[in-house]
Amino acid sequence: MKAAVKKVLIMVGVVLVIGIICFVKNKTTVNDNYADKYESTDLTAKVDGLSREGTYTEYLSNHANAEYPKENIDIDLCNYDSGENIEVYQNYKGEEKVLYTKDQSSVTWSVDVPEAGYYNVYIEYMTVESRGVVVERSFLINNVNPFKDAANLTFNRLWTDDENVITDNQGNEIRPTQVEVYEWQSAYCKDCMGYEIEPYQFYFEKGKNKITLDAVNEPMILRKLALTAIGERKDYIIYCSEQPIMKNTLSDFELKIQGEDSIMRSEPSLYAKYDRSSPTTQPYSVTKTVLNYTGGEAWNTPGQWIEWEFNVPEDGYYNITVKGRQNYARGSVSCRSLYIDGEIPFKEVETISFDYDNDWNVMILADEKGTPYRFYLAEGTHRIRLEATLGNMGEILEELEDSIYRLNQIYRKILVYTGADPDDYRDYNIEQVYPEVIEAMDLESKRLYKIIDEVVAYTGQKAEKIATAQTLARQLEQFVERPDKITVNFTTFKDNITSLGTAILNMSETKLDIDYLIVSNDGNEITKDKTSVFAKIWHEMNSFIASYFVDYDAVGDVYQEDNDVVKVWIVTGRDQGSILKTMVDDTFTPKSGIKVNVEIVDASALLNAVVAGRGPNVVLSVGADQPVNYALRNAVEDLTQFDTCDEVLNSFYESAYRAYEYNGGLYAIPETQTYNVMFYRKDILEELGLEIPNTWDEMIEMLPTIQGNNMEVGIPATASTTLPDLSLFYTLLYQNGSDVYDEDAKKTIIDNEAGVHAFAMYTSFFTEYGMPADYDFVSRFRSGEMPIGIASYSIYNTLIVSAPEIRSLWDFTLIPGTVTKDENEWEHINRSDYSTGTCSMMIKTENENTRLNAWNFMKWWAQTETQVRFGRELEALLGSSARYATANKEAFSQLAWSANDVQVLQKQWASTVGFREVAGGYYTGRHIINAVRKVINEKEDPRETILDYAITIDEELIKKRTEFGLPLD
Repeated sequence: MKAAVKKVLIMVGVVLVIGIICFVKNKTTVNDNYADKYESTDLTAKVDGLSREGTYTEYLSNHANAEYPKENIDIDLCNYDSGENIEVYQNYKGEEKVLYTKDQSSVTWSVDVPEAGYYNVYIEYMTVESRGVVVERSFLINNVNPFKDAANLTFNRLWTDDENVITDNQGNEIRPTQVEVYEWQSAYCKDCMGYEIEPYQFYFEKGKNKITLDAVNEPMILRKLALTAIGERKDYIIYCSEQPIMKNTLSDFELKIQGEDSIMRSEPSLYAKYDRSSPTTQPYSVTKTVLNYTGGEAWNTPGQWIEWEFNVPEDGYYNITVKGRQNYARGSVSCRSLYIDGEIPFKEVETISFDYDNDWNVMILADEKGTPYRFYLAEGTHRIRLEATLGNMGEILEELEDSIYRLNQIYRKILVYTGADPDDYRDYNIEQVYPEVIEAMDLESKRLYKIIDEVVAYTGQKAEKIATAQTLARQLEQFVERPDKITVNFTTFKDNITSLGTAILNMSETKLDIDYLIVSNDGNEITKDKTSVFAKIWHEMNSFIASYFVDYDAVGDVYQEDNDVVKVWIVTGRDQGSILKTMVDDTFTPKSGIKVNVEIVDASALLNAVVAGRGPNVVLSVGADQPVNYALRNAVEDLTQFDTCDEVLNSFYESAYRAYEYNGGLYAIPETQTYNVMFYRKDILEELGLEIPNTWDEMIEMLPTIQGNNMEVGIPATASTTLPDLSLFYTLLYQNGSDVYDEDAKKTIIDNEAGVHAFAMYTSFFTEYGMPADYDFVSRFRSGEMPIGIASYSIYNTLIVSAPEIRSLWDFTLIPGTVTKDENEWEHINRSDYSTGTCSMMIKTENENTRLNAWNFMKWWAQTETQVRFGRELEALLGSSARYATANKEAFSQLAWSANDVQVLQKQWASTVGFREVAGGYYTGRHIINAVRKVINEKEDPRETILDYAITIDEELIKKRTEFGLPLD
């Protein structure tokens, strides 16, 4: 009996504990409110030296009492004051006169403003054939950007399907290629980040003003430019009062518009996709690839839109239903704005919210009480557009971004005083030295608490994404109460700032799937096709059974293997393989008649497959060190046997294919090529009074100022055990006029005077000048701790995506060079730069027909048109962080780089030097890394160390040359 009572008591106790935990969790996740911490504080206050200048919010507050004039002001486009790289077109696309503004153009107009106040800036434009990226312009009033973000205004392009959906020979649907449409569009100058929902408001003084549009990226044609009156959008009640009073005669009218049938989109990545995860997705199949929805991962940025066309049989009132799914971010809301025939009909559909749900949600557009909105549509054709927006979250994210900027200022202020690793046992008296820092921390803590409350009020819960803000707010509170804790938790403070930056990126994503839309007569009941438990079980059973019979890794048309079919392996990923196969099936095979099977494999599988005689004919995206290693074993074809080889190589710099040459042969065609550039923070260099260094000597001269402020310069280092980077040592070697191997590639020459000097200089950066050997460049560059860094130019894409808070505050340029003299004793700066990349190579085959077909495929793959299309589609699919680093010179200039960026990159590219691969070359890098680490860690003499390791390297080269029967003398 006692045992039974004991068990009951234990069970009751467990239930009580669980209940208390749930109650506490509920209170902390939903009902927490920090209003008492900030209500009595002026959160708009500024702390000297620790505030963000030039923001749009500050601009509005500077003109807080401005009027809102009611008249529009049209500007005569062709009557401009001055202009560069512009041209007036006559009778263009139905317009009498239009203004063509080229890339890097600038045009200024005078405008007479009859009444001072705020105006919107309205533009009607058309894009022209170019690189296919968004158009960017900088807007100036009286020769000045009114606020910083006015320097980055973006204008969308139009994209559609090139053809109807086709089906491969496996019964799978293949998405159509995206092509640009050139039509007139209208747009207001708006926030490209989407933080501000409404168009920017620009203040103009009464009288004559000058406005300027500077081209930042891409050309476009203007047909109208106007300053328009700012009006408030009408609400649903006013909208209804303006519509005709009539009774619908239709009944049971229900037009279903499939999401994948959209006719226009703002970006090529917003094409139709396939979904096998839900049995209610229409159309549905577990065995075939069926394009059955749109949106997805790519539809995540404010301003992106998708548009559908439909017809209604008569004038009347209609309801609109959207079947959507937001299963990407728990605790987040994805928002869309509804446009009908190019306009938002009323304020209530300016922000349509889709809450998190694992399943599809059939949502009729309705008011808070659930009463469906009645949209008046005239008989005929109409268009519905859904545009991604941040809704009320935009203002919150803008506040968070400003907060991160100020927190980084606070961090750098303390960094200058204490260094990156303060002494835990020293009292720095920060509250006495920098009282403004304590004041700024107190203010920022209160701002963060207010932001947390706003997020909770908007989403209904305290999601994990905002938890970092709470951590930072509490940490700042602790720092204000106990300033001695600042140095103890300084590293944690920096990590929390970085985490908050990442959280902003995640919170600004607004992903959404669309299965279909329904336009129905007013009052028609719409069936909500939610997935039942039995449907889910049946779906999972079918999917499980199908997995035994269906090859889900098959890409495009699959042919029976024979000597006429080229087997191509790609070792990057499924997205790249799918794009490649689509291009092969719609372009290469129809034009050449050569059938191609594309397989996606892991790079580690190649060697075993080749040894077993079951390898591919062509392998793509192979590392630069592989072709010569395979060639030494007679496993790949020498491409110089083909007459058109030199013609193919004309598309590349010599540095791109130097690694693939050996003993007079060429064993691969370049595919991608990367090299280093110098990234720098414009704001910090200006603050420190420093210029961009042109040479390594100038870089060294800057170090006392940078390091005196406890900041750092980053260079490629060998500290990483997984990815040690010798690129800068090789760069210094090339800049000093030397190389890694002699002309015959029989021995190393890093032990000559130039090699020893390059090695000593490289190691001195760490041993004498204190540059860090192990660091996270992106994180330190964002925080400002590392205002200058040498890194691969591909880091540009990472910074663009991951560091929005420092946009326009950084740039990149050529790497520092070495001053050398030519044969005439003229001094010049040698900016030689190590480069590497990936390539495509042909596996050895005895069949002549297969060899020729494989070469024709490789030629096609290396062509400019092919590389441009692949690069654009890859970026459209995966975003700008996946920008393709093509080695094709002409193709590179047609990808999504701005004109200024292309100019810098091409100039540096022309100075690149490829790394020669030799028999046993993999020992070379290994021993040089050992030599560098020995000098840095054991303080050995650089000269003696590199001389000793050069002997070891030569011994290894001799062994390998002997093994492969190569001459030693």
